[in-house]
Amino acid sequence: MGEYNEKKETCGTICLKYLLFTFNFFFWLAGLAVMAVGVWTLVQKSDYISLLPSSMYAATAYILVIAGAVVMVTGFLGCCATFKERKSLLKVYFILLLCIFILEVLAGILAYIYYQQLNDELKQSLKNTMTMKYKQPGEDKVTNAVDKLQQEFKCCGSNNSQDWKESAWIRSPESEGRLVPDSCCKTMSNRCGIREHPSNIYKVEGGCITKLETFIRSHLLIIGAVGLGIGFVQVFGMIFTCCLYKSLKSEPY
Repeated sequence: MGEYNEKKETCGTICLKYLLFTFNFFFWLAGLAVMAVGVWTLVQKSDYISLLPSSMYAATAYILVIAGAVVMVTGFLGCCATFKERKSLLKVYFILLLCIFILEVLAGILAYIYYQQLNDELKQSLKNTMTMKYKQPGEDKVTNAVDKLQQEFKCCGSNNSQDWKESAWIRSPESEGRLVPDSCCKTMSNRCGIREHPSNIYKVEGGCITKLETFIRSHLLIIGAVGLGIGFVQVFGMIFTCCLYKSLKSEPY
C-alpha cells in the first residue's frame, strides 16, 4: 500500500512538473507580449505624453515594460526550478510571481483610474498647453507633439480652430501673419496657416481634444486588459507552484 502511494505521489509530481513547465513557456511568451505593449506605447506614441498634465499614462506603460522583462526572467527561472526540483528556487519563483502579479494589477488599476479622470484633465490643460507653449523657447517637444497631433488626427486647436486666437505665438510677429499653425492645413505648406477657410484648414472637423481622448482611452483599455489578464493567469502559476512545492516536500529522499 505504501509503495502504491509513493508511485501515486511521484506520478502526481511529474504531472505538476509538466503543467508548470507548459505554464512557464506560455508565461514567457506573455511577458514578451506585455513588454512589447509597454514599449509600443512609449516609443510609437511618446510625443503625445508631453501634452498630458499627468504622468500616469506613461507610468502604466513603464510598469508594463518592467513587469514584462521580469516575467521573461521569471519564466526561465520557473523552468529551472521545475526540472531541478529545487524547493529554494520554487520559493524564489513564487515570490517573483507574486511581485509581478502586484505590478500588473497596479498597472491595470492605474489605467482604470486615469481612464476615468482623463476627460477632465484634458479639458483643463490641453488648450492651455497648445496656446501657451506652442513655438515657445524650450518647448520643442510640445510644438512637435501639437503639429503631429493636428496632422495625424486631422484637427485644429483644442476645442476648435478659434482657440489659436489666444495663442502667444499667433499673436507674436514670429507667426508672420498666420491665423493658425501650418499643421492645421489640409495640405501642409509654409505659411499656409494665413488662411483659415474650411477648404484650407481642419475647421469643421472639430478640435483635437475629443480625438486625443479617444486615442488615449483605447490605449488605456489595452494596457489595463493586458495587465489584469496576465495577472489573472499568474494566479494559476502560483497555485501550480504551491502544489509542486508541497509534493516535493512530502516525497521520501
